[in-house]
Amino acid sequence: MVDRLAGKVALITGSTSGIGRATAELFAREGAKVVVNGRREELGWRVVEGIRAAGGEATFYRADVTVSEELRGLVQHAVDTYGRLDVLMNNAWSSRLAPVLELSEEDWDYGVNVILKATFLGCKYAIPHMIAQGGGSIINTSSVHGVLAARRFLPYEPAKAGLIHLTRQIAVDYGHQGIRVNAICPGFIEIERSAEWLAAHPEVHQWNRVLYPVGRHGVPMDIAYAALFLASDESSFITGHALMVDGGLTIQLQDSLAGEMARAIMAGEIDMSRWRELRRPQ
Repeated sequence: MVDRLAGKVALITGSTSGIGRATAELFAREGAKVVVNGRREELGWRVVEGIRAAGGEATFYRADVTVSEELRGLVQHAVDTYGRLDVLMNNAWSSRLAPVLELSEEDWDYGVNVILKATFLGCKYAIPHMIAQGGGSIINTSSVHGVLAARRFLPYEPAKAGLIHLTRQIAVDYGHQGIRVNAICPGFIEIERSAEWLAAHPEVHQWNRVLYPVGRHGVPMDIAYAALFLASDESSFITGHALMVDGGLTIQLQDSLAGEMARAIMAGEIDMSRWRELRRPQ
């Protein structure tokens, strides 16, 4: 299938790299006019130039999603530039990770604001435009960390968990006006910022071959294709859903997984010499 988003306008926050960039490029290939967003203009225009070179249509708007007026301006830019807004993907995130006794109040506020409050504001500013045109699709990037807890992951995890319920709340409140709202919960995704860490820790690939039922961790296009489905009319009867795109990571019983990990370690399939370093890069 081609042109699954023909005639649609999509705004993706945090789309200068990683999941956001892959989604912007895929949406453009499928016919959408795309508004790329981030705080680094040189990266944003690089994404736009790549989309245009491939025959797509895109523009860039610099905005810090933690600043309400900048986020309002971003939504308005999409409408002013292309005349409508059909898809909003709240994807931007940043967080400083620590347990509660080591986390400052400022770091808590920052993490919650950029993940949860920015999504609330993005929806607040986009929904009136979507209602006026007859509907739209909102996609919120949550995480497997929004449903399961890991060590030392405040405030990322409560903010991502909040995104799932915010998704449900807005879906219930505005579904009758044509607004669909869904969340995507990725597992570990290999993006630009983790490339150097993964190169220094090749044993992570050994680990993930056992940890993930599909035998690998994810790449940005895994999430982009899920977002494409939720953005398209193919998902017109789906709303308020948190879609796990995690290679099966969260479906396993913990005791069964522990047994499989023990077997792999004893069989020499996993190098445990640097076990304490095998955690998500910060």
